[in-house]
Amino acid sequence: MRERIGILTGGGDCPGLNTVIRAVVKCATKHGWETIGFLEGFEGLLEPVRYRRLDYKEMDALLFVGGTILGTSNKGRFAAKTGHGETHRIPRDILRRAKANIQQLGLRALVVVGGDGSLTTAQQLFEQGVPIIGVPKTIDNDLAATALTFGFDSAVACATDALDRLRTTAQSHDRVMVLEVMGRYAGWIAITAGISGGGDVILIPEIPFHLERVCAKIIEREREGKRFTLVVVAEGAREQGADFVTAGGAEASREARLGGIGAVVAAGIQKRTGKETRVCVLGHLQRGGAPTSCPCFAAWRAGDGGGSARYSWCGCCGPSRRCRWRCGRPILRRPSPIPGRSGSRWTQPTTSHSIMMRSPARASDTLPILDRS
Repeated sequence: MRERIGILTGGGDCPGLNTVIRAVVKCATKHGWETIGFLEGFEGLLEPVRYRRLDYKEMDALLFVGGTILGTSNKGRFAAKTGHGETHRIPRDILRRAKANIQQLGLRALVVVGGDGSLTTAQQLFEQGVPIIGVPKTIDNDLAATALTFGFDSAVACATDALDRLRTTAQSHDRVMVLEVMGRYAGWIAITAGISGGGDVILIPEIPFHLERVCAKIIEREREGKRFTLVVVAEGAREQGADFVTAGGAEASREARLGGIGAVVAAGIQKRTGKETRVCVLGHLQRGGAPTSCPCFAAWRAGDGGGSARYSWCGCCGPSRRCRWRCGRPILRRPSPIPGRSGSRWTQPTTSHSIMMRSPARASDTLPILDRS
């Protein structure tokens, strides 16, 4: 009997999931292993067990296909994160049933493609004796010890494109445009897209903001003859002393749904400055569509590349000594084996697109331009 491994995608969807599935199946096939994919995330591990055998020949068409052919879920019996990021212990009976089904299928390991919540669930399965391989996937880029997560680059590209479009309409009507982006309690999308797309004000969860200072910046731009302003706000941002803004009612089986801070900021700006202000919420547009070249290349390194390639690379050009896309400057060196620890960060980030390749603990650590007072 051939060796067999399993794979599932958990949590919210994002571009690049099918790319990871393709890489895992290709790499496993080269080793003579069989790969089975569990359907609907962790829920597929429980009775009736839902899975499908993944064939090598059907993988080629998945490289630039968005979403996940296995389906996913970010709530239910395996929810390990609830409320505002509180860790929830999954009942031991559920974990044992999942482990028994994994053993019955003869799996040597389970590959879990997920973000903070899914990998927390995977950790609890690991503690029950299930061999786990975690693949960091989240548009939020908020996982520790990870420089770049699958889905982040694609979400940033979507938000940056939106800023490019909002700039022209804001300039035409002398308006303030507020763009609300995802990211939960991390400001990576807001910072990276805001800098890349020329945002004038960037509000992130790591630094509670004062609306008076935001309005003062808008008035200052008016005096300089700049009659429009682009404000980028992360969904987890909040005013100093205020609570998180949430959308809809809370559910016990899932994390709180952040959203609505963009409308709050827009209303406050218009009231204080008298400037016509509009808000745009990107929402799930950041999760959909085909992945950018960055996650596709990373998956190639693991799949077609056999996992042995060791390149220095940036999100623009792939393997190269210099960035050929925008600036032509030397690209960043590889991090040490344990990214995120002291002395292991990427060196000298000099361009907006290189920011995403660093791995500080918080997004605010990359921005000396922010007013922290």
